[in-house]
Amino acid sequence: MIKLIVGLGNVGASYVDTRHNAGFWFVEQLADKFGISLSHDKKFHGMVGRGMVCGCDVRLLMPDTLMNRSGQAVAPMAKFYNITPDEILIAHDELDIKAGSIRLKKGGGHGGHNGLRDIVPHIGAEFYRLRIGIGHPGRASQVSAWVLSKPSADDRTSIDRALDCGMDALGLLMANQEQKAISLANGFKLPQS
Repeated sequence: MIKLIVGLGNVGASYVDTRHNAGFWFVEQLADKFGISLSHDKKFHGMVGRGMVCGCDVRLLMPDTLMNRSGQAVAPMAKFYNITPDEILIAHDELDIKAGSIRLKKGGGHGGHNGLRDIVPHIGAEFYRLRIGIGHPGRASQVSAWVLSKPSADDRTSIDRALDCGMDALGLLMANQEQKAISLANGFKLPQS
């Protein structure tokens, strides 16, 4: 059962609509859908909330540590509430997946993602990941500028549709239907226009 849902991103007005904040977008959408208010908690280095999500008591976290120090927020919260890695879902942007696609999986490496790179040493790797596709700029030298820039209007619409699917997959995961959740998320395709 998922007890903690973390969205990764960077705080500050200049980052709000940037691709690197796709994890924040997911948690904000969750909070809005389930009527969970988020407030800053310096003990956990981020915006936190608690409420019922798909019939389960869940905590939400959006770290304010900047992306490459995300573990400094996730670890204290997990430890304080005795939440194990397999009870955590971390939503984050994913370069290697096109905008409008998502993937759900449990465990694995950090895949070069700086947020995950910082979290794994703190809590281990056996948490769930909702990987939100943002696409790749094509060249490694352009990655930093890409993730810190705003997606096009079409890409943002595609990402939002994928996040909706992520909500549905989360519902299945919360109902202990892990394989169905993974199949739904990983098989999601945007409707052809």
